[in-house]
Amino acid sequence: MIWREHRILLAVLGALFVANAIFFFTYRVQYESRLHALDARLQQAEDDLQRARDKRIAAEQQLASYNKVQSDLETLYNRTWATKAQRLTALIEELKRMGATTQLDPNSMSFSQALDKDAQKNGHIGTSIVTITFSVHGTYQQVRRLINLLELSRQFVIIDQIHLGGFQNGILTLDLRLKTVFKDQAGGVLPVNKQL
Repeated sequence: MIWREHRILLAVLGALFVANAIFFFTYRVQYESRLHALDARLQQAEDDLQRARDKRIAAEQQLASYNKVQSDLETLYNRTWATKAQRLTALIEELKRMGATTQLDPNSMSFSQALDKDAQKNGHIGTSIVTITFSVHGTYQQVRRLINLLELSRQFVIIDQIHLGGFQNGILTLDLRLKTVFKDQAGGVLPVNKQL
């Protein structure tokens, strides 16, 4: 009975309810698909960001490694190799000290110098190789100790050649040829490759 009196109002309310229900379900379906699309885009953006962070960390590690190698090379070039004026006297003194320690005093030493040909082929970095040749006479234990001291030396010395000259009454005659690298006076500083 009441519904007959207000049937127009109820029809309008019913139509509004049906329209709202249709709008609600279509909007919810569209909103849900848009929400899923936005979630997928957010996940993709987060993945891209993580990849970019990983690349940045790898690049920073590579740069730090490069800087460490460059620093080590500069230390080698400027301190360990140094110039003849800075290091040759100390090297000769150390060789004499080793000879005195092992009781194998080299009577005379000869020196010869050559430019580093490999360095010239690969872009001259201003180094020269000095060869030091000397002979010693002593027991096997003395010779062995001298070689050990040469290998443990803080100087940049390479045992290039060992020649057994003779053996008489337990005394060895040994000819040693050592090589070392010196930075040229005019060599300046180690050239830096700026390309990464």
